[in-house]
Amino acid sequence: MLPNNGRKLPRMQRAPSETEYIVQISNALRGELGGTGVAVKTIMRWTGASDRSARTWMNGSGSPSGYHLLCLARECDAVFEAMLDLTGHPEARLGFDLHAAEVAIARAMGAFEALRRQRSERGTTHRPV
Repeated sequence: MLPNNGRKLPRMQRAPSETEYIVQISNALRGELGGTGVAVKTIMRWTGASDRSARTWMNGSGSPSGYHLLCLARECDAVFEAMLDLTGHPEARLGFDLHAAEVAIARAMGAFEALRRQRSERGTTHRPV
């Protein structure tokens, strides 16, 4: 047994309950995919799970675990973000958000380049005043 020297351990963050976990994953799935039959089929395709399991996850009466949860997090950004929140690492979302911003900027730059090429092919140029 260790001697008691009067120091207390830092208080750890409370782990989410199973109910909180189920609600967050269900909300993430419904928020990303909607509540339709197509959403259930999408979940089945992403995870290889049965129709019944996918419906259970969607309506919040059960939750995915293990491999199925990893498959969902890989395919569904909302589930990935919910996992980060549930594990107590919301700061990790910043890196995820930065990547999404980089992708959006790259797409916008591509669109600007395409417009510029179209404009130059037509022979019209915009000159600043």
